[in-house]
Amino acid sequence: MTEAVAQPAALIERRGNVMVITINRPEARNAVNSAVSIAVGDALEEAQHDAEVRAVVITGAGEKAFCAGADLKAIARRENLYHPDHGEWGFAGYVHHFIDKPTIAAVNGTALGGGTELALASDLVVAEERAQFGLPEVKRGLIAGAGGVFRIVHQLPRKVALEMLLTGEPMSAADAARWGLINQVVPDGTVLDAALRLAERITVNAPLSVQASKRIAYGADDGVIPDEEPGWARTTREFATLLRSEDAKEGPRAFAEKRQPVWKAR
Repeated sequence: MTEAVAQPAALIERRGNVMVITINRPEARNAVNSAVSIAVGDALEEAQHDAEVRAVVITGAGEKAFCAGADLKAIARRENLYHPDHGEWGFAGYVHHFIDKPTIAAVNGTALGGGTELALASDLVVAEERAQFGLPEVKRGLIAGAGGVFRIVHQLPRKVALEMLLTGEPMSAADAARWGLINQVVPDGTVLDAALRLAERITVNAPLSVQASKRIAYGADDGVIPDEEPGWARTTREFATLLRSEDAKEGPRAFAEKRQPVWKAR
């Protein structure tokens, strides 16, 4: 019997002037490991430097999840989740990797934790009715370290964002659209087509004008959004402190043991 051929961590295809990136780990609910970060990060970089690519769509394989966040099994094995050559690109090679081509998240299922952070990092978001968004890290003694904490308060009304952050409870796709966190809600099973239609409305326009407009809108210079850099620095500092706490160890342990955590605030 021949061994099964390993599947690529992300599938990259062209639909006209649109690059479609599909995180391809449906058996792990498209959780992000190093292979995903390499495949997605390299694809984004290719899109940035290919004049034929005028928009990028990112989605997940299968029907259960867009992205379940970080691969906890990989973390338990002490694997590096980031691109080995471009750690500065952040989670999934995506959240701290600015390109001036428009990016659209096609959220085809659950998008909790890192999945929501991928959506927050995208310019536009289309989601299926069954999609859910949320940053549940506080339930595990952690924080949303891939840009989620500071981006959510910029993209939602502050009180709504803080309720999500402090309770860790999810938001439905319908509520996400009502509050302006996402652009469209579409029937289950149709999100990729909807995202491609949205991309087509962009790609008919002059590409250099679109790219310049995106750079100005974000205040980006040389691939960096200066206004966000203090948020990244603060996140890194706070995360490093949290990871040394007893609670940060208790949260994942309680999750693995399927019990309620016992917090000690130390």
